[in-house]
Amino acid sequence: MQQLGTLEDLPLEYREALSAQNLVPLWPSLRAVLPPGKPALRTRPTCWSYAALRPLLLQAGELTPIEKAERRVLVLANPGHGLEKMQASSSIYLGMQLLLPGEWAPAHKHTPNAVRMIVEGEGAYTTVDGEKCPMRRGDLILTPTGLWHEHGHDGSEPVIWLDVLDLPLVYYTEASYHIEGRAQEVRTTLAERSYARGGIVPSPVFTRGSARQYPMLRYPWAEARAALLDLAESQPQLEAVQVAYVNPETGADCQNILGFSALMLRPGETLNLPVRSPAMVFHLIEGSAEVAIDGNPFALAPADTCCAPGYTPVSLKNRSTSEPAFLFIADESPLHKKLGVYEVRP
Repeated sequence: MQQLGTLEDLPLEYREALSAQNLVPLWPSLRAVLPPGKPALRTRPTCWSYAALRPLLLQAGELTPIEKAERRVLVLANPGHGLEKMQASSSIYLGMQLLLPGEWAPAHKHTPNAVRMIVEGEGAYTTVDGEKCPMRRGDLILTPTGLWHEHGHDGSEPVIWLDVLDLPLVYYTEASYHIEGRAQEVRTTLAERSYARGGIVPSPVFTRGSARQYPMLRYPWAEARAALLDLAESQPQLEAVQVAYVNPETGADCQNILGFSALMLRPGETLNLPVRSPAMVFHLIEGSAEVAIDGNPFALAPADTCCAPGYTPVSLKNRSTSEPAFLFIADESPLHKKLGVYEVRP
């Protein structure tokens, strides 16, 4: 490969003249922004132990009242990007959020898309665009861009969930902001029941298509888990037992930038994933699993979360020989496909 000239090869007087006009020569940095064969990856294989972070999150509940936090969150930051950047990958933000009994996180809306994967506790809810969504372990709740949302807690025990946002990308494009609002009037609840049966969607007076851009905001874990078990039983030849969270009216990804799915590992199963361009996040809902990311092994207990950079081999293993393991996966596939850079390598 041809060796390109460096900045130091240029006379100081010339460099100063360029700087005075806000100009930069490309060739000294060309290989950095267009490296050969594979991107320069800042995202590192990283794992966050729930057992280790949970006491710190509960302590945050003692140290900082919700009125002083608005959203009481510990960010799962990838050291490859620098902890101050508060991002798990180039486009994915992860945060573990705590809501205590009687608390209310006020209504707001923002430009980044968000989802909530419920980790533990009951009695809390998220109200999104007038729909009250109960929070139960393993449920996935959407708070898409521009929709009002707030969190409340009528129960008696702490509720914790994993936030997944496309905040790093929206922030990078200088499009990230929020607007505060008032408490919402609840107009509906458990609206996801309209889409509880595969292949059947509402069609009032012979009309198709919901007036809502996001017709389904809550994806109950009970339904996703049952679908995975049925899939494993009815199609045992499948290489991977996996379901995607989609818009039930269109079949498209449930959000625009990040993709979400649930995966079941059969007892004792090892699954080698294809090497793909998007970064991925794995969150263990149930069972016991091991994730090997480019040779770096991470043993996962329930509610542990890890991140894998793109263009990197990943294998998953169910460490139990008697019980299945269930994982929630978030990745950057929709973004990569829209940009035309999605890639699967042998």
